[in-house]
Amino acid sequence: QVQLVESGGGLVQAGGSLRLSCTVSRLTFSRYHIGWFRRAPGKEREFVGVISWNGGTTYYADSVKGRFTISRDNAENMVYLQMNSLTQWDTGVYYCAADLHYGLAPKQRDYDYEYWGQGTQVTVAS
Repeated sequence: QVQLVESGGGLVQAGGSLRLSCTVSRLTFSRYHIGWFRRAPGKEREFVGVISWNGGTTYYADSVKGRFTISRDNAENMVYLQMNSLTQWDTGVYYCAADLHYGLAPKQRDYDYEYWGQGTQVTVAS
């Protein structure tokens, strides 16, 4: 079955950086947009950013714009989330998710995504 596995989470000081990875297997990777979402303690899951199937388009939540960057390597079935200038408000479980593009633009709503990883914890110490 399809697998998405996040890695790279951990504890970091405010102002620091982390790079999360999402390894995808058992699907035609280049046909999928890949999104990142997060769930902060006591809050709903929220959109962080998304990269289109070919890497040509990215969208970010306003809260992370200018600090986070998503990239992908279609040869390796990998997606990366580079997070810089982290704050305590970035603490949460981060998930990657896959959305078959159907020729449409990348989406920001979690219910549009067909496959999800289990998440990786990011904790930013203030």
